[in-house]
Amino acid sequence: MNIKYNLVVLAAFCCSAIGSAQDIVTQEQAVKLALENNYGIKIAKQAVEVAENNTSVLNSGYLPTLTGAAGATYNLDNTEAQFSDGSSTILNGAESDRYNASVNLNYTLFDGLGRQYNYKSLKEQYQLSELQARETIENTVLQLFSVYYSVAQLTENLDALQETLEVSKDRLVRAQYQFDYGQNTKLGVLNAEVDINNDSINIISSYQELKNAKRDLNVVLGNALNPEFTVSTAIDFKLQFQKDDLFEKAKTHNVALLQTEKNIAISELDIKSNKSGFLPTIGLSGTYGWNKNNNNGASFVSVSTNTGLSGGLNLSWNLFDGGSTIIKVRNAKVNLETQKLQKENILIGIQRDFENAWEDFENKLKIFNIQQQNIITSQNNFERTQENFKIGQVNSIEFRQAQLNLLNAELSRNQAKYQAKLAELQLLQLSGELLNVDF
Repeated sequence: MNIKYNLVVLAAFCCSAIGSAQDIVTQEQAVKLALENNYGIKIAKQAVEVAENNTSVLNSGYLPTLTGAAGATYNLDNTEAQFSDGSSTILNGAESDRYNASVNLNYTLFDGLGRQYNYKSLKEQYQLSELQARETIENTVLQLFSVYYSVAQLTENLDALQETLEVSKDRLVRAQYQFDYGQNTKLGVLNAEVDINNDSINIISSYQELKNAKRDLNVVLGNALNPEFTVSTAIDFKLQFQKDDLFEKAKTHNVALLQTEKNIAISELDIKSNKSGFLPTIGLSGTYGWNKNNNNGASFVSVSTNTGLSGGLNLSWNLFDGGSTIIKVRNAKVNLETQKLQKENILIGIQRDFENAWEDFENKLKIFNIQQQNIITSQNNFERTQENFKIGQVNSIEFRQAQLNLLNAELSRNQAKYQAKLAELQLLQLSGELLNVDF
């Protein structure tokens, strides 16, 4: 069995394996699977859950603390006691024991409003964690489609390569007939065999790239797919916004900008929280206790038992803490100014990135439309060349060049189509609208 036959058989196997795949994963299904199974998204959702737990009233400091305490003491003493009437006694190995139990309540009535601002800060941090999770989801969706469209492009490329191989196989049959009947030299047969081998090698290489791309896609989807799946190659450009409208959305909905605004709100609350250190703290305490003493013989009272309720109000005012509170307030103000500068910097970056993304999308969409027209031209050129080749007016080299021109046009069209779609998605992500479109 020669090398040419091996290559053709293997290339045919690759194409048949692709054709036999039954599971077509649409773009909508891919997004759904990623949201459910992607590990990066799962981890981001866990972080949101932790932040939500932190906003509970149980973590606010507004509730009192209630503690229970109990204890027991045993004494074995040697005691010499003198009483007021002049009598005395000596006790060796005198035993005594004491028992106590209590329930203690503490509640902060006022702490300079620190817990109020801390609680508000926890709510802002929860919203910040939601924005961080949204950013993770957006990046994952963009990564998903980058790999998804790579699979789609390679699938279409394989279709084009298969068509090219079929044409080359038909050409080999025709060249063999011509050689058998003396209408052509052996060179025509050899050239056709070389082209078949090259086409087969291209199919094998592209098929391996497709398998690798499918594995990459399955990783993004959390290995939720059967390895034998295919994707949809249909593309629908969904951008329905005017440039100015989309830019306004970018200035208000961009996830990085929204995160900075949350950081500004948190910094403002940090200043107020730190200023609470200048004010006093007022607390309420209460205890309900039980005590029992079993005294030794030297005591006037042999057994005593006490139960009772006590309460108190206390005030604490740190008049001077060495200046640490002053420094905390100053640093919080500096951090607030830093966040405001960061917001201005992000706004400038958004304007630049938006202009770049818009022009990139427009140019790639134009290139795709031009490539569509190029396909028509290359197809017409190939069909005419094929007709002339059959009647002997075009040699095999010219025919092969027309064949390659059509193949390259198809491959370029496929690449331009998916690049334009990715450019559109990047523009939507920048404007904060990526998760609002129907895929």
